[in-house]
Amino acid sequence: MPGPSRTEVLVVGAGPTGLLAALQLARRGLRVELIEEEWRAAGHSYALALHPRSLERLAELGLAEETIAAGQRLDTLTLFEGEQPRAKLALASPGARFPFVLALPQSALEELLARRLQAQGVTVRWSHRLAGLKPHAEGVVATVERLEKLSTGYAVAHTEWAVAKVLELEASFVVGADGHASLVRRALGVPFDEAGPSQVFAVLECAASSPVDELRLVLGAGTTSALWPLPRARARWNLELEAPEVAAAERHKSRLTTRLGEHFFHHLDEPAASALLQKRAPWFAAEPDELGWSIEVRFERRLAASFGRGRVWLAGDAAHLTGPAGMQSMNAGLDEASDLAARVDRVKRGEGGLELLEEYGSERAAAWRFLLGREGRLRPGPDAPAFVARHAGQLLSALPATGAELDGLAARVGLVADRG
Repeated sequence: MPGPSRTEVLVVGAGPTGLLAALQLARRGLRVELIEEEWRAAGHSYALALHPRSLERLAELGLAEETIAAGQRLDTLTLFEGEQPRAKLALASPGARFPFVLALPQSALEELLARRLQAQGVTVRWSHRLAGLKPHAEGVVATVERLEKLSTGYAVAHTEWAVAKVLELEASFVVGADGHASLVRRALGVPFDEAGPSQVFAVLECAASSPVDELRLVLGAGTTSALWPLPRARARWNLELEAPEVAAAERHKSRLTTRLGEHFFHHLDEPAASALLQKRAPWFAAEPDELGWSIEVRFERRLAASFGRGRVWLAGDAAHLTGPAGMQSMNAGLDEASDLAARVDRVKRGEGGLELLEEYGSERAAAWRFLLGREGRLRPGPDAPAFVARHAGQLLSALPATGAELDGLAARVGLVADRG
């Protein structure tokens, strides 16, 4: 029986985080295999914005210009309290290389990354599912199942997925970027505990009657809503709903991407969506016949007990989940992917040992304990407006930034990042 095929790095998951990790590794000259359980890329998705730091990461790959051309540049953020606009501020510091946030659907970003990866000679292995990991001193042996569709039934056709072949792949390192239900995280036995109450959002797209060229956050009594302009005069709303908490075991898995022809969650009808918009943002005018897809989604807030160990590490939604208002999880995942790729390369080159990866894990876990409100907070500074003080807790996950960028954006609205 032939032995396992070999690669230097196995990346599990072909979402934005996995694609970027594979690209960053390939450009450093490492051999990469990229597997994805799904049979194609996402259709609709919840993430749709790139922070300035993410654009810097794309610039490292020569992709910033093409990405910016495909999206909509947003320079400012207006904060509303109920119906009233309260403050307007720049989304990035004037000295930033990319002093703006870019509105771009995740599906469009994935397409750009996949094309560049193909040009690097790396092809996504679609319909390949991780079945197990066996770490050893010099690497990891991964068991991978190749899936195929089977049509069954006689009078009524039925399609299901089956394992067509079981493969073994030996890698020096594994990057788990396979989302909220991460098989890599499960193979490591890492708990993925709740880090706070889940949130329910109505997510909808529509055509705007009048152009909007800025991000708008609407802060209510315990709810946060975000208006994201999109290219071609369209807009995305994330409207937080007042919904009762339910047991985690009974929840829909909120981080699944909706794919064409498949419906995982309750879809809002047009009258309900329009009424919700009118109540939450009466100043926003949507074209009545141009309401696109709408859906009600529960977003969980979770943090992995560890970002990995040894030669197997997590990035993106495999390690953390939060709400959609500030687009923090995907953007943090892109930065994690780049950081992890650079550290793996350094280990391969003999510039350090596995402690470089352990440092990655501890730093990223600490960052997420802050973002999820487990350690530290955004507190009102001495000059913070009263409305900011009232909503400081909501703004931690709603501001479109992480790390030092978040500290700067918070400061511009009168908040201080207290990291404990």
